[in-house]
This record gives sequence, structure tokens and C-alpha cells, in this order.
Amino acid sequence: MKAILQLFLCILVVAPVWAQSGSGSPGDEAAIREVVKRYVEAREKRDPEAVEALFTSDADQLVSSGEWRRGREAVVRGTQRSSEGNPGERAITVNTVRFLTSDVAIADGPYIIKSAAGGQRGMWTTFVMQRVPEGWRIAAIRNMLPAGQGVR
Repeated sequence: MKAILQLFLCILVVAPVWAQSGSGSPGDEAAIREVVKRYVEAREKRDPEAVEALFTSDADQLVSSGEWRRGREAVVRGTQRSSEGNPGERAITVNTVRFLTSDVAIADGPYIIKSAAGGQRGMWTTFVMQRVPEGWRIAAIRNMLPAGQGVR
């Protein structure tokens, strides 16, 4: 009887943890951070094929200007156009990765563009990441200008 009671109590304590399927492994978090790193690198190289490979087919991106790019092709075209029209060294630092499910996560942090003239533009970016058979891919990006002076 005591063993059954202990098992029951253990289930009561552990079951809520099991029910929270939104926890990813350290390997998943590292993979997500790597996708964001590869995104920045592909943007810097202005490599549309490398950018395309990082997104789901139905991905979208809402940029700080208000343009909403819907679908992978529109995202790729938009990133290329943006890199040409707004040149500079891009840097994204992923501050947090939060798993909504074992296959969906949110990664966000500051997004800085440093111009060749020495100025910089600070934003905040949020990535919605989805695990697909090929690995983690970007399902959505939201870039925003924080109220006030932006991210520094």
C-alpha cells in the first residue's frame, strides 16, 4: 500500500512536468541559435539560396517599416531588397529561446544594423521557429522598433 501511495504521489508531481511538452533540449536551443546565426550570415553574403533554405514555405516577415512579406519567396526577395537598400553590418543576439511545444519555439533579442558611416539602427526581433523533417526552420520574423530611442 505504501509503495502504491508513493507511486501515486510521484505521478502527481511528475505528470504536470510531462504535460508541459513545450520544453526543448539544449541541442534544440543550440540548433535554433545556429539557424539565426546562419540567417544573419546569409543576409550579409546576400545569398538568396542560403536565406531561402532557412525558412518554411509559408513563412512570413513583418519588418519595422510595416511591410509584411508573406511566403518564403516574398521573404527572400524582401531580405535581398532590404540588404541592398539598407546596407550595413547586421547582428542579432538571441537573448531567449522559449519552447511553446517540442516543435515550435520563439527566439528573440536585439537586432543591430551598423552603417559604414558609423551610425547604427537598433531594433528588436522575434523569430518563430518550427521543427520540420529537415530540422529547425524560420516560420516567422517580427522586427520592431522599441518605443523611444530603440535598442542600443
